[in-house]
Formats: sequence, C-alpha cells, structure tokens
Amino acid sequence: MKKTILALAISMTATQAVGAGFQLNSQSATGLGRAFAGDAVIADNASVVSKNAAAMSLIEQEQISLGFVVIDSQVELNDTLYTPAFGQTQEVDNTQLDNTTFVPNFHYVNPIDGTAWTIGATIHSNFGTHVEFNDDFPADEFGGKTSLSSVNFGVSAAYQINEQWSVGAGLDAIYGEGEISRKNLLDIEADGVALGFNLGATYQINQDHRFGLSYRFSPDLTAEGQVDQLTSKTDSLDIPLPDMVEFSGYHKIQPIFALHYSVQYVSWSEFDSLTSDGLSSPIKEYQWKDGGHVSLGATWYQSPTTEYRVGYMYDVSPVDELTSLSIPDTNRHWFTLGVSHELSKQWTVDGALGLLVGEEAHINESLTVIETSNIQSDVTTDAWMAGIQINYKF
Repeated sequence: MKKTILALAISMTATQAVGAGFQLNSQSATGLGRAFAGDAVIADNASVVSKNAAAMSLIEQEQISLGFVVIDSQVELNDTLYTPAFGQTQEVDNTQLDNTTFVPNFHYVNPIDGTAWTIGATIHSNFGTHVEFNDDFPADEFGGKTSLSSVNFGVSAAYQINEQWSVGAGLDAIYGEGEISRKNLLDIEADGVALGFNLGATYQINQDHRFGLSYRFSPDLTAEGQVDQLTSKTDSLDIPLPDMVEFSGYHKIQPIFALHYSVQYVSWSEFDSLTSDGLSSPIKEYQWKDGGHVSLGATWYQSPTTEYRVGYMYDVSPVDELTSLSIPDTNRHWFTLGVSHELSKQWTVDGALGLLVGEEAHINESLTVIETSNIQSDVTTDAWMAGIQINYKF
C-alpha cells in the first residue's frame, strides 16, 4: 500500500480538510452540534477527553462514547488559467472536487472511586482527506491523486484539586497513511508515528459557570519510506506541526438555557515548509501564518431527557501571501445544530448537522522544473457534516 504521513498528504493534496489548515474537527457529534463551542469544559460525555484532559474531573460516572461523523466536501475551481511550462496560457473548465469521508471516534472516561483521579482514553481522527483529479485535468503537476487516513490514540489522567480547580495531562500517538502522486514529478510512499502531549486545567465557579484551558504540543514528524522527486530519491521527510491552545467557557444563565464559547490559537507559522534531509531544497514552501478559530454556541435543556444545541464558528485560514492550489484554504463559517436524547439511565444518543461555507480565495501558483508553469484560479470550499453518537454509563 502506498503511504504517506498524514500532514504531508494534506499539504500536497488539492482537496480541502473541513478545518482551516489541515484540521478535521470531527471528534464528536456532541461537539459538532455546537460548533465545538465550549468543548474544553462542558463535559457532557466521555468525548471531552479529546479536548481537555482536566475536564474529565467533571464526569461523575464511568462511561464511553462511540460515534462517527460523515463529511461531504466540495472544492470548486472557477475562472482557472493554466500556463504550461512550454505553451500558451489556456482556460480550464470549471472543476468541482467532491469527496465523502466517514470518520469514527471512541472515548472512555473512568472516575476512580474514592480518589480525586479520573482516567481516560480516546481514539479518533484529527486529519484525513481523499482527492483524485480526472486524467484529463491539464495542470497535472498541480493536481494528481492523494488518499490518506489517520488515527489518534490518546491516554489521559485528571486530578481534582478542590471544588474549583482540576488539572489534567495526556499522551498522544498519531499514525497516518496514504498515497500521493504527481505525474512525472512526485511519488511518495512513507508512514510514521508522532508522539505528543497535552495539558489542561478547569476552573468551576459553580455548576453553572466554568472555564477550561488546554494546550497541545505537536512535535515535528519524521516519516520514513520512499520519496521520489524527479531524479532525486530519499527515505525520510521532516514535517513541522503546530501547537494548539484553546480556552472555553460555559454559562447556564437559565435553568433551561446555556451559552458557551471557545477561542483556539494554532501556531501554523511552524508549518513553513516540507523538507527532507536527503534533498538539497524543500519539497514545498508554505510560509503560513498563525491562525485558529472562535466559536459561540447555545444549549436549550428542553426536558430532563432532551437537549438541543446550535453553534457558529469562524475558522481563520493560515494561508498568507504564498498561495497554493495544493491547499486551497480559505476562511470558513460553520453553522451547526444538534440534539441529545436520553433513552434510559444508561444510554444517550446524540445527533448533529453542520454546514461549512468557505470564503472565495484567489490562487496564483508557479512551479519551475526546467521552465516555469503557472496556474491561477478562484477557489471556494464548502462541506456538509453529519454526526451520530451513542453514550453509555456503566
């Protein structure tokens, strides 16, 4: 199987992850229903382990959450002009790239009886995409095929210091695989595992008002395998990934109504280029800027067994002056809604639906091998997301 480490695959693809940069944001249906606003502190089920380890202390009973998110994404290329290395500028027919992805997730949280400790585990995907241009796409040096998937394995522990404060920490292992090909230019087979960690804290004024803060360290990834670039060959790639900081708040201002919010900072400027020790120059330059998102959500507690939620997120693209068709990234607006229903004292089901609307971006990219080729296009990115999740309390 042809493989490549996840971040490399996304950095070279011509489709679009649903989050800015190459974030996926599909950790839970519960979070999707509120555009992940307040996700680092709400802790309505075990999925909180994927956002803030410290917030596990808010869980009072051993439980699991199991679900999936389906992502139907579209990337449209309009008013495209392509200048081949040896030839005249030509217009390219409007192109639409469609992809449907199934992203599962699993979370477990267990408060240890008689102690202030809570432990948890999570399996989910933070990144993933698939795209394949038609064979007749004229700018094949900018197109090609990319297919990838990833799995994040995490274990965490939280400690409740007192009624107000809790702290937590966790370890993450990320494995990714996929395929990248660019006709006569690039063929990569590699896979790798990266280890990171996360830290978190929560402060609870009372049961109705609380705050959460989390930090995720993402190390540089070294992928090993086969990297063929024109006449050069090597067996490893170095890929810098960004750290993330998220602050969330939750406020139940009425017995049946709550507001919640999140602000996330992502140090995308670390992702400046894709390099290899075996090559004299970078495979790809990006020169991204730092980004992140802000989100606002509301929950209506319609009854003791049913909750409705809505959310909005503004997701800031990290792409700066150096644009690229390989990541037609744009600022995005998320509009989401969701519902939770308690089937019994043990079982709860969550559902969510989201619409992601991307702003238009102009791409102007050049590639020099012997001569220079260029492509310019107006790009929009949109997606529908739907999630379902079941939660079980032991």
